Amino acid sequence: MTEKNTSGRGQRDLRVRVKTAKGRKLSSTLWLERQLNDPYVQRAKKEGFRGRAAYKILELDDKYGFLKPGARVVDLGCAPGGWCQVAVERVNALGQNPKKLQGTVLGVDLQEVEPIAGAEIHQLDFLSDEADALVKTWLGGRADVVMSDMAASASGHKATDHLRIIALVEAALAFAFDVLDEGGTFVAKVLAGGAENEMQTTLKKNFRKVANVKPPASRSDSSEKFVVAQGFRGRQIAVPEGDEE
Repeated sequence: MTEKNTSGRGQRDLRVRVKTAKGRKLSSTLWLERQLNDPYVQRAKKEGFRGRAAYKILELDDKYGFLKPGARVVDLGCAPGGWCQVAVERVNALGQNPKKLQGTVLGVDLQEVEPIAGAEIHQLDFLSDEADALVKTWLGGRADVVMSDMAASASGHKATDHLRIIALVEAALAFAFDVLDEGGTFVAKVLAGGAENEMQTTLKKNFRKVANVKPPASRSDSSEKFVVAQGFRGRQIAVPEGDEE
């Protein structure tokens, strides 16, 4: 790795350059170089977060204020745990501030996740039939916030990747409809691409406020954005046939 000097006055460009190593693909070299020069990656290491994604939920909460002390939070696809770390602090899950309500943070993921102080982590497929009931049991009731930073494995085809992540978000939303308490919040990552129009319509029918935002921590060259839906109207109870007036 080298630091490039671009000035004739002795000043240095501190950007780290990564030389291509034998057997390493160019894409891997560029990814490594971007990571080493990413201020959010560097900040995460200094502040003890498990990844730069922690700052996305921090910035979203700073703007919309859904991680309140005492809140019950479910983090879908929580690995490696950065969002849970933020939620633990914001909802006072460790009870470190005795003057504020103590919240609950529940993380679920298909893969095993290293323990996080103040969070209850479960290895679980949230699409399984028993997932909703298990989450409610672990929480001791319904959730105030359901959040998801899930993304499907990249195929390299933008349209395909967009459809895959929309399918994940729609599954997360269906889950949220079943576990959210009235007035609750749903936060999820989506990819811009046009196929989310139907989902946006559904969100606006079921939540009082819906915002689509790209937080500063989201890379400018990424097509990701986040939906923040607040004020869940509650589960709609269908009227049985023959009972209409």
